Amino acid sequence: MSSSLLTNSQSSALLSPEDPAPVTVLNATGQSNAVVVCDHGGGAIPEKLQGLGLDVAQRARHIAWDIGAAAVSRHLARLLDAPTILAGYSRLVIDLNRPPTDLTSIREISDGVLVKGNRKLSQTDVDNRLMSIFDPYHDAVAAAVERAETRVTAPALVSVHSFTPVMKGQERPWHIGVLFGPDTRMAMPLIKYLSENTEICVGENKPYSGYDLFGYTVETHAMPKGYPNILFEIRQDLIDTRHGAEYWAELIAPSLMRVLADPSLYQPFQVD
Repeated sequence: MSSSLLTNSQSSALLSPEDPAPVTVLNATGQSNAVVVCDHGGGAIPEKLQGLGLDVAQRARHIAWDIGAAAVSRHLARLLDAPTILAGYSRLVIDLNRPPTDLTSIREISDGVLVKGNRKLSQTDVDNRLMSIFDPYHDAVAAAVERAETRVTAPALVSVHSFTPVMKGQERPWHIGVLFGPDTRMAMPLIKYLSENTEICVGENKPYSGYDLFGYTVETHAMPKGYPNILFEIRQDLIDTRHGAEYWAELIAPSLMRVLADPSLYQPFQVD
């Protein structure tokens, strides 16, 4: 499987040549009718931001990235032969799945943790994060979708995230959540196929709802054109190892392939 890494050809106002790339494109020439994206798979912080004032333990928490999501996405790239876009940087630097104008785009406080490096930012500081990290990621997603449009009228977008087993003291029983909005063409059969395995607890729009529309990636690259889409939330304790991530990718892939094999899927969604 071919893969390409977008690197920093020169220093920017935020990133130096020693910093990781803002986005990784895997399997760019993959022939799937779906594009896989992972908004929160990266945990890097630019050297110039000095760790945002966080310690190592804080930077390893869910507030900084979706544990296991990138590993699942990498396996799906191979199993589906799908172009796959992986984020490089922590959501605490800038959240790739939030509108840049949203208050949660660059958080000063996340789950009770004060992010000192995000306080009192100038517009220049914000613009540097947009230009160096946010824009390259979404440009790569847009390019992958555009390439897929040469194969099919309305390519599918598959977004991979992970969630914590406990939130605000409440245990979350689901192993995997399938999030969707008005377009249920992928979600309903996926939930059906995944639920055929009686050992899996599948959450329908759990632990969040796709109807909330608080994100950005699916809402920007799929919904406006009526492209089929799905967002997976997988519980972190199931995919925080290489073997766990591979297991869940191999569990998800057959159901996804059954859905993607339906030629009627690839027409723009029309709201009744």
